[in-house]
Amino acid sequence: MEIKIKEVAVELGKSSKEVIDICKDIGIKNVKAATSSVTPEEAMKIAEYIQSPISKEEVKKEAKTTKKEMPKKTKKTEAKKEEPKEEVKEVKKASSIRKGKGIRIVKKAKPTVSSSSMPKREIKKTIAQTPKVKKEKKKIAPKAIDKGNELQINREIAEINSIEDNQVQLLDLSFVDITMPLEENRPKRPNQNRPKRKTNNRKRTITKEDNKKKKYAKKEKEQGTIFIKSETRVYELADKIEKPLQEVIDKFREYGEELDKNDFINADYIEMLADDFDVDVKLYNPIEDFDYVGKYDLIKDKEKDLVERFPVVTIMGHVDHGKTTLLDNIRNSRVTAKEAGGITQHIGAYMVEKNGKKITFLDTPGHAAFTSIRERGANITDIAIIVVAADDGVMPQTREAIKHAQNAGVPIIIAINKMDKPDANPEKVTTQLSEFGIMPTDWGGENEFVKISAKTGEGIADLLETINIQSEVLELKANPKREAKAVVIEAETQKGRGPVATVIVQNGTLKKGDIVVCGTTFGRMRNLINDLGQQVKEAKPGEPVQVVGLNEIPKAGEFLVTAKNDKEARNYATKWKEFLLEKARGKSTKATLEDLQKMMIESKIKKLPIVIKADTNGSVEAIRYSLEELKNEEVRVDVLSASIGDITENDVVLAGAGENKAIIVGFNAKETPDAKRKAKQEGIEVKLYNIIYELIDDIKDKLSGMLSPEIVETYTGKAEVRAIFPTKTDDKIAGCMVMDGAIHSDDFAKVIRDSEVIYTAPLSSLKRFKDDVKEVTKGNDCGIMIEGFNDFKEYDMIETFKKVEKRAEFK
Repeated sequence: MEIKIKEVAVELGKSSKEVIDICKDIGIKNVKAATSSVTPEEAMKIAEYIQSPISKEEVKKEAKTTKKEMPKKTKKTEAKKEEPKEEVKEVKKASSIRKGKGIRIVKKAKPTVSSSSMPKREIKKTIAQTPKVKKEKKKIAPKAIDKGNELQINREIAEINSIEDNQVQLLDLSFVDITMPLEENRPKRPNQNRPKRKTNNRKRTITKEDNKKKKYAKKEKEQGTIFIKSETRVYELADKIEKPLQEVIDKFREYGEELDKNDFINADYIEMLADDFDVDVKLYNPIEDFDYVGKYDLIKDKEKDLVERFPVVTIMGHVDHGKTTLLDNIRNSRVTAKEAGGITQHIGAYMVEKNGKKITFLDTPGHAAFTSIRERGANITDIAIIVVAADDGVMPQTREAIKHAQNAGVPIIIAINKMDKPDANPEKVTTQLSEFGIMPTDWGGENEFVKISAKTGEGIADLLETINIQSEVLELKANPKREAKAVVIEAETQKGRGPVATVIVQNGTLKKGDIVVCGTTFGRMRNLINDLGQQVKEAKPGEPVQVVGLNEIPKAGEFLVTAKNDKEARNYATKWKEFLLEKARGKSTKATLEDLQKMMIESKIKKLPIVIKADTNGSVEAIRYSLEELKNEEVRVDVLSASIGDITENDVVLAGAGENKAIIVGFNAKETPDAKRKAKQEGIEVKLYNIIYELIDDIKDKLSGMLSPEIVETYTGKAEVRAIFPTKTDDKIAGCMVMDGAIHSDDFAKVIRDSEVIYTAPLSSLKRFKDDVKEVTKGNDCGIMIEGFNDFKEYDMIETFKKVEKRAEFK
């Protein structure tokens, strides 16, 4: 059995190249690569060389002598061998009396097992356990060093018995009392002649991360435990457990996972790998030190500090079912008049008061484009009100809103609106909703149903009272005495203010001047503005407020938490950004067969490139989400860019950079003069909108024009075969009677036999008697020939049609 060089290198803690160089030095031939093999005896020789300080010349000389046969035993040599045995005993005796003095000779090794029978694991173990001493050569006395401090040996070493072919004889120098030679007199190994690496004397600043690594390293040293991040890559894991990368990748392949060295692996696989390699591994969360939300939540509020918190209510439903009109009626202001087409374009947060109790309302858009906004709205609310028009009933966005509210696990109140209309049918609405598990309490269900008219105000007071009752049941509480925690509802850039975020405080009190962290952003609260546009000094739990002072626009759905100081806030935001970037870079770039198939399909799909500009983060998100959903097997939208702000010259340059020029769509956004001039020069189409569904309908129309036209078959006539006539060219003519419509020379024909279509092809000839004609009408006979078909039979039916191209509609 042979051992690969790379396995010997791993066991001895050397690189494969170093082991190959050593093989050349000690005379082991045919070793040129890490995959080359050596015998167990040669592996032992490599180990001995690495662990002994003898020179190259001595090793080469020994390699030559070992090839020769051992000298034959003579009486003279036998006599010489008799003497050392007693002296060996004396040495052992001396060593037992004075530890650290003298040299003891170990017993002869047991005969080695042949390479064919010895298991690979045992061979590797034997190499690893080889004592770090040099092999003693026969009849070679230790040479004294002439220069420097000499090697002092207390007792003269006797001559050692000759070594048999299958034995290993080593010296045990563990108790030798010697004085080591000076560094310049010490024999050098080949790799010690390499030039020293230049060092950088510049001092390095020690960070908290360095101290954290030292702490884990100290724990590992003390406990023998390896601490590994729960979010770790394959190469990082291999480095931590000190195993070759390829060996770790091969192990994952055994688990059925084809992984790249940069792929992230989950905790289950890490634990499986640790068991297989017999290493003690403990996982830790790499973001625990900068998880500001987790640290906030770990601090439990005292019961005495908790007070009643007013509810956050989300209004959801289908477009034009009256959500904004309902909120307008509640607030007694004409919010709807400010919205284009009466449609809410992004989330607004408003606070109202009923019987001395405050309620915060979130008005979410009802159009399909705002699916993601509605979902986010449902996840941050305490109660969901789903508005359903009594005349329309349950519509697609109604079903979607119900799903989001149910997923969020919040109580649902149904507001049946437009009860003032003559065709209102609340019973129909109730029946439809029961299919989704939404049933009124008088039916034995858990949901409150309130009949209202947002237009006349009917039932509004009952709805607010129902919300207050539901809030009491939920027992909503918060601690206004501690630092603030809020959630971002909307974010945008405002002229003169910079990044502005609309937030709802969930716990604590947010104050003007507070330093906060919010995802990858941070800053000091320069201004707090309530829903009436007034500047306030603080916002308590449940209150909506606009905050000014963040360094960047935060993402909707991020949590905003008060930090101790600017340094802490900056550190949290920076570390979180670094973590997200590192995770993004760690995604594998290898192409699987499935990826290649997708790429092939994608290459055949026609793409409509689009650049999106909008007024708010929520609008950008909603438009992008909606447009990216416009796709089928033939066409799709390709969003090149989606950002907040007016249309600039850079946007025009981006739109014209590709092979196909992109369309720029602006939603509540203006076109700068430079952008307008550049777009005219480059022939870039710019479309401006203030109503979301008009934008989407226009893009659908563009996609329809990119679709292949639909081929529609238009029926023209029918004829029955009465006789078959052969021709000089061996073709067949079907003598027919036109039974219906008219047969045309440019028609396509289907041959029908026993009610089944057996052949379809265009007509090749249409005759009336012996003349070619363009048309034969009902009641007349004719001769018909069909391309590629001669198998006519009497009473076959020939049905003719025309193929008409029709513009396809994107659905």
